[in-house]
Amino acid sequence: MSDLSDLYQQVILDHNRNPRNFKRVDLANRKAEGNNPLCGDRIQLYVQLDGDTITDIGFQMPQGSGCAISKASASLMTDAVKGKTAAAAETMFQEFRDMLAGGTNAPGKLAAFSGVRAFPSRIKCANLAWHALHAALQNSAQPVTTESARDF
Repeated sequence: MSDLSDLYQQVILDHNRNPRNFKRVDLANRKAEGNNPLCGDRIQLYVQLDGDTITDIGFQMPQGSGCAISKASASLMTDAVKGKTAAAAETMFQEFRDMLAGGTNAPGKLAAFSGVRAFPSRIKCANLAWHALHAALQNSAQPVTTESARDF
């Protein structure tokens, strides 16, 4: 394994073991739920927008319902988008999704998930939180599921 692969693996393991923003945001004015029935991942995402800026964001996964990749992706995502505008977060969503589809790497620590594209069954795990973010920013009341979203 290369040094870069080792680093990426450590980033994912760290965010799985010590997820950032693993909390309910009581003042959230946008929420979304996501479900990946193939893996068992479930996420509840809470976003607090002030104007167009994400001032707080958090996620929860019911006990035992999030694999390491799904939880780490949600953790890194919340770190990356906090303080950003909704438009910037949507751009990051597109970049992350494009990276997993084989495009160029996403910026910063999000590139840690570039190796996931070698495991097609895990791509939905990595994408779940991002699709939940997209739904929350669109103020969609529909839960996100990996089995109905055509762009997963």
